[in-house]
Amino acid sequence: MGKKTIIWIGPFALALILFQFLYWAPSGLSSEGEVMIIDLVGAISPGSAAFLKKGIEEAEERDVHLVIIRLDTPGGLGSSMRTMVKSILNSSVPVVVYVAPKGAGAASAGVMITVAGHVAAMAPGTNIGAASPVSIGGGEIQGTMSTKVMNDMASYGRGIAKDKGRNAEWVEKAIREAVSITAREAVKMKVVDLVAEDLEELLEVLDGREVALKDGKKILKTKGLTQSFFKPGFRDGILKMISDPNISFILLIIGAAGLYFEFSNPGAIFPGVIGAISLIMAFYSFQALPVNYAGLILIALAIIFFIAEVKVTSYGVLSMGGVVSLALGSLMLFEDVKVSLKLMAPTIVLISAFFIIVSSLAFRAHKTKPKSGMEGMIGSAGLVKETIDPEGLIFIHGEYWRAVSGEKIEPGERVQVENAEGLVLTVKRANDKES
Repeated sequence: MGKKTIIWIGPFALALILFQFLYWAPSGLSSEGEVMIIDLVGAISPGSAAFLKKGIEEAEERDVHLVIIRLDTPGGLGSSMRTMVKSILNSSVPVVVYVAPKGAGAASAGVMITVAGHVAAMAPGTNIGAASPVSIGGGEIQGTMSTKVMNDMASYGRGIAKDKGRNAEWVEKAIREAVSITAREAVKMKVVDLVAEDLEELLEVLDGREVALKDGKKILKTKGLTQSFFKPGFRDGILKMISDPNISFILLIIGAAGLYFEFSNPGAIFPGVIGAISLIMAFYSFQALPVNYAGLILIALAIIFFIAEVKVTSYGVLSMGGVVSLALGSLMLFEDVKVSLKLMAPTIVLISAFFIIVSSLAFRAHKTKPKSGMEGMIGSAGLVKETIDPEGLIFIHGEYWRAVSGEKIEPGERVQVENAEGLVLTVKRANDKES
């Protein structure tokens, strides 16, 4: 290697090392002068739980001084809420749950997340409560399951509140009786610790406060902290979107329709590609949702019925079975969450109509006599141009064809095609001469 090459590579390698150091170093360096803000807005889902967990893990790696979760939620999945609570309780970095901005709320699962914080704060004009467990569709849980879920959630909430020195009796009441209170009332009742107008005021009142972490106590020094926001990545956004059971249901239906169309019309390609991508995304979301596989099998069975309708003459029985199977499968698809009926009903109607119409057209196509090619010749009438004895020439479909027959047929007579082999037609006399 020559000197010129070394001279050229040297600065390039040094620049590359510096770039890597500057680009990757922040995750390994201490950020004691930083407060990380994580915004949690909307329903609690596996996507938002993964986002929060990832944010707290990054805060621990960077050793930031404080994490503030700015919360505004109507509630969501209990399993996702528990994942969030575990991340907060086991964080080595102090976590402040701040219900904000004005007009925001911490309902249902949001109550547990709020009381789990090392510090719980609210903005004026916010509320907290209504933590009774319900399905994601808003339906009330009935019977023995209701008692089981209610008692489990009540003991869970009470345990978290006692551990954090908060009003455990009120938390249990919020779960059992769905009560809700304002920010000021929450401070008076010791459900949360303080009320702050905005982030700046929150950081001011937190300064000097002592919090208990799993590794011991820590005094917060929040004056002059640099604010940084933990932003969701592309993967977080996708996961949050498809974790919605309504989106998962639509992806499943689109995937099934796409593959059905591809199998019915091989070589179309586009429907198959869209269908395959949709199904993969649907199955990816299923790993984060409580899927009832009986419902999934019923939907698959519906697709099989629709495809079989093309091949088998069932006079609509298979199509009706497909519609019933699709409807039952859609209703049973998820165990603890519900797909919106306003979405499900028209989707089932449209997709069933699509399958039935396509199946009917395909069935008619199979039964219809071919109108082109050699098969289209059979049964057609032509005119003899050269004596057939046993082979001759006929004019049919605007073309001259070689023809054979078991009888002698003179020019001018009309014939009917009985068979076609290669480029030779087998014909018989049609018993009518050209006028």
